[in-house]
Amino acid sequence: MNTIMPIKGKVKFPITLDAGVWIFDDRRIDLNTYFTEEKSEKDTDEVEFTVASKHWDRVIKEGAVSPPTLKSERQFEKVRVLTGSFGIILKPFLENAEPEPEASKLVIETSTGEHSVSLDEGKELILAFSKNGKPLSTDGPVHILYPDGSNKENPIKNVKGFRVQ
Repeated sequence: MNTIMPIKGKVKFPITLDAGVWIFDDRRIDLNTYFTEEKSEKDTDEVEFTVASKHWDRVIKEGAVSPPTLKSERQFEKVRVLTGSFGIILKPFLENAEPEPEASKLVIETSTGEHSVSLDEGKELILAFSKNGKPLSTDGPVHILYPDGSNKENPIKNVKGFRVQ
């Protein structure tokens, strides 16, 4: 299976995407929790204060606890990668390709046809590249998910590339 997909068309820099390496990318998102987590835009100072407050309360009640070791963290991450379902947002890749100013549309090329979205909507698309720890080899290399999860049960499959128009 070919995991390489081009971004071409009205871009300054045509680039290729390799879904096979995204498992190592820090920008990957966990699709098991992404659509169920509550998205809130809290003030970062408020969030930091709440975290520090909870930590301080716990230390007072339970005593100091040693942090997990690096070995246990690596083991947890390894298990998570081998069993998780992951995706990555298309936005940084489209921005690196630098669409021309007159470009307004992103065409998703698949083996069964083409799907068109506005360039702004295209930046928010999620490229699912693994399910339950396995690459999407039969109908992949990626599945396209909308950011609201509305097509989670019926994603765009068999993606061959992206064309900016």
